[in-house]
Amino acid sequence: MLCGAAVFSAIELPTEREAKERWEERLENFTRRHNLSRAELRHFLREYEEASVAGIRVDDIRPRWDFTGAFYFVGTVVSTIGFGMTTPATVGGKIFLIFYGLIGCAGTILFFNLFLERLITVIAYIMKSCHERQLRRKGALPHNSRWGSGTSEVDSLAGWKPSVYYVMLILCVASLIISCCASAMYTPIEGWSYFDSLYFCFVAFSTIGFGDLVSSQNIKYESQGLYRFGNFVFILMGVCCIYSLFNVISIVIKQSINWILKKLDCRCCHKCQRKLFRSRRNVVMPGNVRSRRNISIETDVVNESDTDGRRLSGEMISMKDFLASNKVSLAIMQKQLSETANGYPRQMSSNSKQNGFSGGVGALAIMNNRLAETSVDR
Repeated sequence: MLCGAAVFSAIELPTEREAKERWEERLENFTRRHNLSRAELRHFLREYEEASVAGIRVDDIRPRWDFTGAFYFVGTVVSTIGFGMTTPATVGGKIFLIFYGLIGCAGTILFFNLFLERLITVIAYIMKSCHERQLRRKGALPHNSRWGSGTSEVDSLAGWKPSVYYVMLILCVASLIISCCASAMYTPIEGWSYFDSLYFCFVAFSTIGFGDLVSSQNIKYESQGLYRFGNFVFILMGVCCIYSLFNVISIVIKQSINWILKKLDCRCCHKCQRKLFRSRRNVVMPGNVRSRRNISIETDVVNESDTDGRRLSGEMISMKDFLASNKVSLAIMQKQLSETANGYPRQMSSNSKQNGFSGGVGALAIMNNRLAETSVDR
């Protein structure tokens, strides 16, 4: 956030100052030309700002609160886009918006998670079929075999899942195609440049929703019904793809951070191990903790018994081993919570760790299913 603020401030602040200077100069010339006081003119401009909040513009625009306008408004509410060009002005409307937003936003997030899960399922099926064809060409699979048959080669591929990087690439390409097609539609109809149309697509699809550019706001369009339907479809598809892409990118960022922390932790553990070995000979060394970084929770429970045996022998235990044993207990509890939330025992495999997907694939399911892995990997 600090880096982003510094970059945007350096880029946008000079333009803001120039615009403010031009506006002050125009305001001064207008008051002098029409013999008006600055106070009266500012009061009139404040009244126009209030009218603008209610949906009044200098140019003719579509009604904000007819049924189609209200439907567009609730779409921006439940999708959390929130362009801001239409807002409730009455107390009743604001109260209803609070309760409607609670239910509508929650339902839409659930829809996005289910969409992500189904999308990953389709991508996994397609990529698995391509992977099967490649293996058959190389002769690793019999031509008459199917997934889940009794051969050892097929059994070893039964739990195969696509790499998270391939899924991220597919979602990037899909989002780019949707944005380019939508921009080709917005450019001639809305009168925007193609770059502004791409900018609007990202702001809308990512649910940032600044409101500086908003589609389907003019009072009349050519082929109006078809355009509004296309606008609805593009926004729906774009929001779903960008939301899915954000979730997959978050997994990649998480894996990168864990890899960096693991590298730093290995170096720190190596240095601490040397110091402890020189200072305290009777302390249990944390080497077994470091050697179990990539082992599953089930094997951690077995290895924990070794630590307990040394503890009963009267030897002292280091603080690192004490924290590690608590971390194993916490990982077991989180694993049980994950299995209870998903309704089935969770099967872990080396493939699931490598590709970044294990268990469910929705945004919430990804978080729940990787709690145990995160606890042990760290």
